[in-house]
Amino acid sequence: MHRHIHLLPFAAATLGVALFAGMDAAMKGLALALGAYSAMLWRQAFAVLCAAPFYLGSRENWPSRPAFRFHLLRGGVSAVMAVAWFYGLARLPMAEAIALSFIAPLVALYLAAALLGERIARQSIFASLLGIAGMLVLLAARLGDGGGERHLDGVLAILGSAMLYAWNLILMRQQALVASPAEVSFFQSLISGSWLLAFLPVAALLWPGQLGWPEGTQWLLLALAATLTVSSLWLLSWAYGRSEAQALVPVEYSAFLWAVLLGAAVYGEALRPTTLAGAVLIVAGCLLAARRPRHVSPMVEGAI
Repeated sequence: MHRHIHLLPFAAATLGVALFAGMDAAMKGLALALGAYSAMLWRQAFAVLCAAPFYLGSRENWPSRPAFRFHLLRGGVSAVMAVAWFYGLARLPMAEAIALSFIAPLVALYLAAALLGERIARQSIFASLLGIAGMLVLLAARLGDGGGERHLDGVLAILGSAMLYAWNLILMRQQALVASPAEVSFFQSLISGSWLLAFLPVAALLWPGQLGWPEGTQWLLLALAATLTVSSLWLLSWAYGRSEAQALVPVEYSAFLWAVLLGAAVYGEALRPTTLAGAVLIVAGCLLAARRPRHVSPMVEGAI
């Protein structure tokens, strides 16, 4: 059975990924100046202010119990995922960080096997080997960066964030099926920010270097990052609510192009051949894993 990809969800997802890439560029500078934890906490505060008028103005009822459960769970996952991501992004070039994060769809395959009892096809195993090869290319380049700072803590943070993002992809589809885009963008911002606020005393005790107070133009950057975040969440939620996750996941790879362009324009980052080679191997593995033989029945949407 051939799947029909509607143009509007595909375009909305593409624009959503582009806006997220712009947000990453703004947050990289904020994470360097304020620390990843503090930058994320302040961004979520602004995001709640941006999303609230759209949700309250929609006059929607309070979220159903299943929807609120997804909001609560995805908000917690997103909070940890984002802090780890921005910590790594502050230490690695944007293109390299994005390339490493592309292992998330491959991790999602094994999550689906573990959580949903799905069988992993032979081509998916080969796809995983391609992805691992690409990751090893990136790691080898990072380890062999003679004279430069290797920032292996940043690599580990990005890989940890990618693991959580794999779970986030499944949660995003489930959430989009039971809640409107306005509801998702508001509660995603509110709950993830609440999780971060709740753990602020722990962060202050164990991670004081990641806490800072914004000054001057940093407030404007936070407002910009929050606006881009809410807009992207709205677009991606709308798209995932109208098309299957597996049809839209390939759009995620357009983030690499935006990372290359924004990294060069904003931070003067050069694209290294090893970064491109690693990204090509990982993306090839992901696209191979996304292919299914015709005799295999599609995944039940409710389980995604």
